[in-house]
Amino acid sequence: MEVKEVQQRLREKFFEKDSERGLFATYTWFVEEVGELAEALLSGDKSSIEEELADVLAWAISIANLAGIDVEEALRKKYELVDRGE
Repeated sequence: MEVKEVQQRLREKFFEKDSERGLFATYTWFVEEVGELAEALLSGDKSSIEEELADVLAWAISIANLAGIDVEEALRKKYELVDRGE
C-alpha cells in the first residue's frame, strides 16, 4: 500500500472527526499513542510494538491531513536532503 493511499483512506474515515476535535487535541492523542508505543517497546512484545507503531503512524498522518500536508511528498523531500548529505 502506498503512503498516499493510506493517507487518503485515513482522510476519508477520520477527517471529519479529527477536524471537530481540532489539531491540538488530535496531537494529544498522537502523544498518548507514542507513550503506548514506549510501553510496548519496554515489554518487548513484538505484536504490541507492531500495533502501537501502526497507531502512531496513523495519528501522525491524521495530523498531516489536518495541516494540509502530503506525507508522501514530505518524506520524499526529507530523504532527498538525506541522500545529498544535508
